[in-house]
Amino acid sequence: MRIGKQAQPFSAISTADAHTITVRGKDLCTELIGEMSFADFYYFMLTGRTATPMQSFFINASLVAIAEHGLTPTVQAARMTYDVDPAALQAAVAAGILGAGSVVMGTSELCGRFLHDIAETARKTEAPLESVIRQKLSERKKNGLTVPGYGHPLHSSGDPRSERLLAMAAERGVAGRYTEILLAVGRLIPEAYGRDLPINASGAIPAVLLDVGFPLGALKGIPILARTAGLLAHLHEEASRPIGFLMCHHAESAISYDGPRAGAAIS
Repeated sequence: MRIGKQAQPFSAISTADAHTITVRGKDLCTELIGEMSFADFYYFMLTGRTATPMQSFFINASLVAIAEHGLTPTVQAARMTYDVDPAALQAAVAAGILGAGSVVMGTSELCGRFLHDIAETARKTEAPLESVIRQKLSERKKNGLTVPGYGHPLHSSGDPRSERLLAMAAERGVAGRYTEILLAVGRLIPEAYGRDLPINASGAIPAVLLDVGFPLGALKGIPILARTAGLLAHLHEEASRPIGFLMCHHAESAISYDGPRAGAAIS
């Protein structure tokens, strides 16, 4: 049973025969292996284009910035899954990556789309940028929505990762429209939400990457790709210095049961 429209049965990413492997029109062995960094190769596979020096620099910087942040929920899930079945490394990695959503890891894409929506609305309506931002923030506040890319439970006074990325973008002259919108939103958030919310890494990454021409629809892949490397490092450590079951034990100790007792009447 065919579902949806699939009228053109083609893929432009790669093909192989008995002697060659072709990726986006280049020979993998003679033109790509040893010639491209992995981050550049990732961009090449996504777009079919060779990354510019600035694209290469900021894709690599973004991947490094978001790859690791301690014992996050995704890391805990991966480590505990690994302890249950050490033979299934891939399952442990998958357990961590499945946690990429609107609260953790998926916010880079959400922020990028938010910034893009502001940019397009301002362009189409020719309204002042700050007027558009105030309207968008007011709508989010009214609907009980947070602002993706802003605020952090640990870095409440400013995310050092975002500060570094934005500083590098300014130093290299690539901070453009999306960075302008990111900063303007940050200035106007207190008006709508009544408090300051610092730009976090998931805000700086999409702004800088969009300014250097990274595809909007591929933004979510950056934290997924980066955190996969982080998870593999944690799982390599888990194999020799396991803490998964210890985390499980502490979770049980920290949470108290407040349901009905055995034998108690249930109304």
